[in-house]
Formats: sequence, structure tokens, C-alpha cells
Amino acid sequence: MIDLLALCAFNARYAHVIDNDALEEWPAFFTERCHYRITHVENERDGLAAGIVYADSRAMLEDRVAALREANIYERQRYRHLLGVPMLNGDTARTGFIVVRIMATGQSELFASGEYVDRLVQQPDGTLLLAERVAVCDSTVTDTLLALPL
Repeated sequence: MIDLLALCAFNARYAHVIDNDALEEWPAFFTERCHYRITHVENERDGLAAGIVYADSRAMLEDRVAALREANIYERQRYRHLLGVPMLNGDTARTGFIVVRIMATGQSELFASGEYVDRLVQQPDGTLLLAERVAVCDSTVTDTLLALPL
């Protein structure tokens, strides 16, 4: 049974890693064989597996971070996550989120809102890992500057 407070702390660490540009630590929140996808509410409602971002292993997440650091060219930015209290149902959780994007100019704007739909695995030592995280965005319009993970 997953502890709500432990899950809140897990989600806070997850957001902290992204918000503080420690992206190399981000894949460690996932199991080796995992599923990470960013999609929008209409695709999810209609059962469409297409995602704006899609990965099916920790190695793919590591490759994404490497590409962000070494290959991709995008305007410098950072995020600030605001997370809701998760709703737990067995090994699954739903957590609302808002992500503010802060550009190098200092301009801040609401970048994304939605819900994480997670399937979690609790390790023998009590550590939580994501077997699946689907970031379901409320808006069907995707900003072309979606570079960082949500």
C-alpha cells in the first residue's frame, strides 16, 4: 500500500529535479521498463496512444536528457511546478499540476495544466518508482517550446 505522504514527497522531489535543472536525475524516478508520455485530454479521452512526448524505457528518458543537453537548440527556460494532493487508488495515482515557464528574459507564463496519471511500484526498501506516468494536459494546443519534461 502506497503512503500518501510518501507519494507527495516523491512528487515534490520529481518537480524539484526538473525545476532546478538537474535533468540527469530525472530518469531515476522511473523503472527500467517504463512508460512516459505527454498527451492532452482529448487524446486520452478517445483512447489514442499518440503522445507529444513518448518513451518506453529509462534509457529513452536518458537519451532525451542527453539530447536536451547536447543536440537540441531551444530558447533557455525553466519551469516551476505546483502540484495538487494525489488521489490514490491502489498502485495508481492522479495528481493535478500547473507548470509555469520562466524564460531567460524573466517573462513567466502559465505553460501547462493537467493531471499526472501514474502507476507506481514500491521497492522492497519502500522507495517509489514510476512504472508509468502520463501527463495529460488540459489544453489541446501544444507550445512548440515543449523541451523539458513535465
